[in-house]
Amino acid sequence: MKFTHLMLIAVLAAVPGCKIVFESDQETTIPEGPEGDNQRNAARLEETFDSQLLPRITGTAVTVAVLKQRLASDGMDALGAEIGNQGSGVGAAWNFSLTDSGTVVAAKLDTSARTVDVDTDGDQKPDLRVQLGPVIRGTALRDVAPFYVFDDFRDQIEFAKLARAVNNRVKASLTIPDGDLIGQTVTFTGVVALKSPKDSLVLTPISVEFTP
Repeated sequence: MKFTHLMLIAVLAAVPGCKIVFESDQETTIPEGPEGDNQRNAARLEETFDSQLLPRITGTAVTVAVLKQRLASDGMDALGAEIGNQGSGVGAAWNFSLTDSGTVVAAKLDTSARTVDVDTDGDQKPDLRVQLGPVIRGTALRDVAPFYVFDDFRDQIEFAKLARAVNNRVKASLTIPDGDLIGQTVTFTGVVALKSPKDSLVLTPISVEFTP
């Protein structure tokens, strides 16, 4: 094998303009510019999604009732500093993890941005809206994580692409049953973004489960 290798080098070296590149000498590098954004974000998610992001969400999640009670008693900033995370930029929303269950009282399924409204306290009125995709709006899943820091990104565009990459990864794992969802029980875990305690709760889920 070694003799064959040496003979191949001798033959190729005699060919004008031929450059020998062994497999061990090849390096795969991610471009530093915009063309490398998706690769960098894919690498970030590979490193952090299962090991950091999902445990962060499940480990800090509270019920809808507890979130509302704590917002009223403690205030947005105090509660956010304890169990939430604020997005980058002036006036950015606080992001809180929720886990709860309730009854679907309204559903919008004739769109690519499907949603259900959920009653969690039994009064037949919606307490929050759950996004079901395939179009998932917002950056809550990115911004709930303190380890995704804007200064670590090339620019705002790359940072925005991470939010889309996280949403895309989550929506691929969501299973939504066919048919009418109204009246079904839904159990969910995910994140809401709030700029005010009075804001409506719109949840970006990491998991949903429907039970007839």
